[in-house]
Amino acid sequence: MLRAMPLTAVSAAASPAARRGRPPKTAAERDEGNRRQVLIGAAARLFRTKGFDGASTRDIAAASDMQSGSPFYFFQSKQALLHAVMQEGMSRATQSQALVLAALGARAPARDRLRALVRHHFEVLLGADSDFIPVMLYEWRSLTPAQRQDVAARKDAYEAAWMPTLRALRRAGRLRARPEVARLFIFGALNWSVQWFSSRGALSLDELTEQALLLFTGDQ
Repeated sequence: MLRAMPLTAVSAAASPAARRGRPPKTAAERDEGNRRQVLIGAAARLFRTKGFDGASTRDIAAASDMQSGSPFYFFQSKQALLHAVMQEGMSRATQSQALVLAALGARAPARDRLRALVRHHFEVLLGADSDFIPVMLYEWRSLTPAQRQDVAARKDAYEAAWMPTLRALRRAGRLRARPEVARLFIFGALNWSVQWFSSRGALSLDELTEQALLLFTGDQ
């Protein structure tokens, strides 16, 4: 004789298995995320060209095709938007740098890794869609102390990826300075290129990279 299945068991059998993880975003949530990214991108361009003080939230909203008060729907203040620009820039730079190093592989010669790191950093500073990091370099003091601490931690994580390469070059006798000091000099030199490099000048980013390697390691 067949026994009746308990009601709880029937319910469990009839119900589809519950999905794990986050539920998929709604169309409204996706649109809101896209609008936020548009706003951050417009702010990066204007903060770079006009400076933090010179770029108004009205300017940023207009460049984002939004109403003048719309930025405050996403960010509490213009300062919070500046912080978001720097966070976005460091996040993109760190992720793309990791991809560059992964493509080379762990066994790549140290100088090849340095070339890849320098070339990538020039792309971050001077290539297409390169507004974010220059804003970080020159609008640093416009952040609150807590915001500066956050961005500094992100910058340190990005630069830390260079240290194994610099240490390997030092062991091979191709870098004479102490690696931790060399890192400071290298980033100071590379970051200053934002002030003088022109895409219409005589050097391409590849050629600029080779000149930098001659300066840092002294050989080809």
